[in-house]
Amino acid sequence: MDWPVSVALAQSVPELPTGTDWSYEVKLDGHRMIMWRTGDGVRLQARSGRDVTAVWGDLALAGLHLPAGTVLDGEAVITIEDGRISFEAAQARAASSPTRARRLAAQRPAHYIAFDALQLPSGDVRPCPYSERRAALLSLLAELPANTPIQAVSATTDRDTALTWYNTLHNKHGVEGIVAKRVTSPYRAGRTGAWQKIRHAETVDADVIGYTGPQTRPRALAVRLPNGRTALTQTLPAPFAAQIARVLIAAGPTERGRTDTGETYTKIPSGLAVVEILAGTTRHAVLAPLRLR
Repeated sequence: MDWPVSVALAQSVPELPTGTDWSYEVKLDGHRMIMWRTGDGVRLQARSGRDVTAVWGDLALAGLHLPAGTVLDGEAVITIEDGRISFEAAQARAASSPTRARRLAAQRPAHYIAFDALQLPSGDVRPCPYSERRAALLSLLAELPANTPIQAVSATTDRDTALTWYNTLHNKHGVEGIVAKRVTSPYRAGRTGAWQKIRHAETVDADVIGYTGPQTRPRALAVRLPNGRTALTQTLPAPFAAQIARVLIAAGPTERGRTDTGETYTKIPSGLAVVEILAGTTRHAVLAPLRLR
């Protein structure tokens, strides 16, 4: 399997699918991450394909207990004092320098919640049905030390149980939603009907096409929404701005552009970055950016 691997994505649906061929997983509010256990260490990959090992060193260290040749898909999460999963804490870690990330890890260690196996020491398992990959994942993680921060995501084949999780765990534990996976489906990159999700706050992914302000501290992003509309986001939170600045600095020569409503921005090539935008705001002139994908 070649680095970086393209990840599977879930389609947004208004309600969970029914039937005996579905399994349901809790969707946690963290950072999507592929964990690669290579022959000589561990590499961590963001959904975008970026290497994020340096800022999640505690998870890389934990991954050394996996057998060489293992590749897992999951979510890096951080809990705060009340036991709730905090996306803000994960975002702060992701936007940190390696030195600051080590300090944050000492204060609030991360957990890696694995929800799929892409490769085992025996080879690529992406063509296998989800039910087989899930069983292999559970067997693999059962061999890790008892205090490992690498854990399997909670899953059930009972739809009513999944809906109870959805309705009761959001405020107390930070469960963002539920993902349904067809048990007979292979692991395929991109969005397919085999993975479906419902979320408490629906979002869309938007292509970053530019920014306002300086590259090193952008004020807002220019984005192209799934319907083709271009617009500026709201002002970026400081951790988000620091994270996206690394992409902007590497973008190369720039020129000016205009959104559909005439706001000017500095262009970057399409395809360099994708951000998650809070849905419901996409009908208006101002958008709420949540995270860098």
